[in-house]
Amino acid sequence: MRRRGFGSLAWASAQDLFDQGTAFGRLALVHVLMMAGDTMVTVSLAGSLFFSVSPTEAKGKVLLYLLLTIAPFAVVSPILGPLIDRSANGRRILVAASAGVRVLLCWMMSQDLNSLWLYPMAFLVLVSSKLYVVTRGALVPEMARTDQLREHSARVGRAGWPIEGVEEETGFAGFNAQLTLLGTLVGLLAGSIGAGLLKGVGARSVLIVAAFVFLSATVASLRLQQPTKVIRDEVEGLTQSERDRNALNPIGDVEVAWGLIAAALMRFTVGFATFLLAFGLRRAHAGLGWFAFALAMSALGALGGLALVTRVRNTVPESTLLTLALLATGLGAGIASTHPALFAQVLLAAWLGLCSAVVQPSFDAITQRNVAPGAQGRTFARFAVRQQLLWVVGAVIPVAVTLRFSVGDRLLAVLMVAAGVVYGLGRRFARR
Repeated sequence: MRRRGFGSLAWASAQDLFDQGTAFGRLALVHVLMMAGDTMVTVSLAGSLFFSVSPTEAKGKVLLYLLLTIAPFAVVSPILGPLIDRSANGRRILVAASAGVRVLLCWMMSQDLNSLWLYPMAFLVLVSSKLYVVTRGALVPEMARTDQLREHSARVGRAGWPIEGVEEETGFAGFNAQLTLLGTLVGLLAGSIGAGLLKGVGARSVLIVAAFVFLSATVASLRLQQPTKVIRDEVEGLTQSERDRNALNPIGDVEVAWGLIAAALMRFTVGFATFLLAFGLRRAHAGLGWFAFALAMSALGALGGLALVTRVRNTVPESTLLTLALLATGLGAGIASTHPALFAQVLLAAWLGLCSAVVQPSFDAITQRNVAPGAQGRTFARFAVRQQLLWVVGAVIPVAVTLRFSVGDRLLAVLMVAAGVVYGLGRRFARR
């Protein structure tokens, strides 16, 4: 990932996806299948919980679903986070299990779509999904280093040079950006297929297709390469002092702690803006085409954000990218608040997609670089809890309270400009 530019990112992503001889390439394939399955589940649930009922009824169902999205982290964080850290080999088994469980659940949901059992099954699907998200965060540097060590060994091993001479990456933003790009593209494709099935056949058929996608993901997960001994020692060889330090300071160093604040606030904004737009479109009796247009624009914005991250990641620090993204989000929301028409709100969705695509890979890279490999599982679990909680809090506000576009956009503008200033200045002050 030393090449620069969005074209290089897309080319490298395609190469890795189709080169199943590398550890990261196999992870990329798993990620593509997981994102495709998750997208289809989301389309199916949206069809049964949101579009099939009146806006008033939808509020109650959506609020219940939002509460369910928080609950999985109560399981993932305290129980599964330490399990992810305990064994490098165990991580691939956890990924396979998270996909295999969803095969069964999606099939069962397709048979009881109108039953009250839908909600506990949806909860278990979310638990499995979040388990993969948390495990993936720990797997990215592990798989990247596995490939780097293998390439180094092939290049210099025959000369008898020590393998410890391998040069470490300064960050993993490029690898995170690759997975985000692949996930965004497959999300567009799977979302289009799912929407077609939803309209033509029904939500049940979408879940059946999702079950087969997760079955493929299960098989692909079992093909994830086992880490080398060097990587296993890094993951499993956390010293007691490091464990004690992690227990006393679970957030990590200053850079990570402030980065978490920025990433969580961006997640709040995405949750708020998503449901502000969704219920605004329903109140305006907008057709399904408007929803599809908003999703497409958001995805295009995310691709633009990935292009930006790829081009500047070697020259601009991640902390600077976080600051600029927060300020840009506030500026975009402020402009949109003066143009409350539907088209302007869709453009704001694209802008938020761009800014959030800059924030998340940058924050993941900060965490992967500054947190010990043996503590990354539980660290990503904790961070996922906080980010998801902020996303739900942001989403609940426009669901529970009817807000005009102009009012909601002004709230976002003030919040994100203040967040950009506080993060930029506060982080520098804390570092000093």
